[in-house]
Parts: sequence; C-alpha cells; structure tokens
Amino acid sequence: MRAVRLHAYGEAPRLDEVPEPTVTRPHDVVVEVGGAGLCRTDVHIRDGWFAPAVPTELPLTLGHETTGWVREIGPAVENVAVGDAVICHPQQSCGTCPACRIGDDMRCAAGLAFNGLTRPGGFAELLGTTDRAVVRLPDSLPPAAVAPHADAGLTVMHVVRKAVRLLGPGTRVVVVGVGGLGHIAVQCLRALSAAEVIAVDPDPEARDLALACGAHHAVAAEKAGAEVAELTGGAGAEAVIDFVGEGDAPASSLAMVRAAGTYFVVGYGGELRVPTFALVLPEISVVGNAVGTHDDLRELVALAASGGVAVRTRSYPLEAFADAIADLEAGRMHGRAVLVP
Repeated sequence: MRAVRLHAYGEAPRLDEVPEPTVTRPHDVVVEVGGAGLCRTDVHIRDGWFAPAVPTELPLTLGHETTGWVREIGPAVENVAVGDAVICHPQQSCGTCPACRIGDDMRCAAGLAFNGLTRPGGFAELLGTTDRAVVRLPDSLPPAAVAPHADAGLTVMHVVRKAVRLLGPGTRVVVVGVGGLGHIAVQCLRALSAAEVIAVDPDPEARDLALACGAHHAVAAEKAGAEVAELTGGAGAEAVIDFVGEGDAPASSLAMVRAAGTYFVVGYGGELRVPTFALVLPEISVVGNAVGTHDDLRELVALAASGGVAVRTRSYPLEAFADAIADLEAGRMHGRAVLVP
C-alpha cells in the first residue's frame, strides 16, 4: 500500500510502498482510511521537535487524525464490525491500567502508542489500530469530512469541557487563534456554554470564519488587549484559550484574563514568562491541555452528529501531501487539510 513516511528529521516526507497492516492480536482493527487530517503537529514531528522527548524509529508513517471503514477485526472485537465507519483516537491505550480505568487514555501506563508519532499513522491507505481506539460514526458523518476531529476536535473538546465549568451566564471567554482548532472551539463553546465568545486573530479571513462559526465578537490580535478590556468593562475574561502558544500570544493571552480567571494553554512552541506575584495576587490559574480522552471523542461525535459543530476542510489526494503541507506552512489554510487516499 502507499504511505507518506518520514525518513529523516528536517527532510520532506516521501510517498512509499509499504506492507499492509494485518490482524495479529485479538483486539486488533484494520481501518481502510477514508480521510487523514493534516495537523501542524505533523510538521513539528517532521522538524524533530518531539525527538528529544519521544523516541521514534524512522522511517515513520505520519498522520494522527484518521477516519475510515473497518476492513478487518480480531476475534475478540465486539464494538465494531467489518464495514463500519469509524473515527480513530490517536492513542492506542491498554484499557486495563489505573489511568485507562478512569478514562485518562493519554496517561496509559503502557506508554505512548500514538499514531504518526510512535507507531504508523493514517497518511496511508490502511491503518492498524485497536478496538479501544475506535468510535463508530453515524451515517450522517462522512469519514473524510470529520477526520480532523480525531485530534483537532478532540483537543478542543478536552479544553472546552474544562472551561465550561467556569462559564455561566454573563461570563466571557476569549479564543486566541481561529485556525484549525480555534474555529472548532468557537462552535463547541457556543454549543456547551452560555458565555460570550470573543475571537482573536490577526487575519481578517480568520475573524470572518470566527463570526460565521458563532463568535459574538472577532477582534484583531494587535488590538485585542484594548478591545477585550472594553468588552469586559476592564475586568478581563473568565477564561482565555490560547491555540497559538508562541510569539506574543502567551503574554497577551494572560493579560486578558480577569482576577480568579484561567488561562488555558493549547498551542505550544513559545514561552510564558510572568512574575509569580502577577499570578498569586489575582489568583490566576494556568492550565495546560493536550489530546483529549476517548470520552471526549465520543461526546464530540455526538455533538457533530447533532449539527452542533462542523469542521471546515480542504481535501487533497494522498499523493498531494506536499501541497497540503506547503499550504499549511504558508498560512493558506483556513480550517484543516484532509488527505484522501
């Protein structure tokens, strides 16, 4: 089968012919890929950002946002059948350790078994995974259309479920960065909270997308501090969710948080430098956020099926992966790219 593989850090991936995955264990599932979302994390993996922390054997098939149809199952698989449309959680957790027992898939004691990072991913015609990692899709959700929900939407759902506990009527939440994750976040926040949603982005097209997704306000990044202060009567927002996490975004995001509010950090790559006094006196919380749980994915699929959240996508043939990466890096991607074998 064809697969997009990384052979060396810092080099462009290549389209290779590789053996097909097969069922070798009772709980194995082989998925025929219907869509594989391209994430900026894939670019960071290419550039070696994760290499010091996550040992990976190269060459590696990239891609961790995968949907498709079940091709083959092991003898112990009961939750899906051949032909079912599914979305794949990127972490293949064990299901029996203490973390898995409470649904904290990303803390699995068996270690990180993450598609496209530590094991072959979905930029291919077939993906090998397990029954614990798949969620059936209803007929109303075509696999290619929702592939980015396997990580982009999943990560958003994880942070929004944390934030909504703070967002009763009369509250405000700021979404910093209206890209592939941010436009999903605006929709999830509108669906799951009563808060007034303020979107921040330097790109006018991204701000238009935010308003189309339901944001109450969309402000330019360079004016965000002043405009958020005006919209909140000088107090700041109860929650600020930062999907950028680099450049000036961490400092400017934290400055928009009100006393006793929370700064949720999702994007990464930059630094946050702040005097501890500036956190202690106003009792501001800083909360990191990574990939969500299987339960987050289940709720996200239900929300998408009800029409509560959609993801803007642009499809590319698998062999056009380089064009998709180029569009992402050049800032030409408003929404998410999806590779379709």
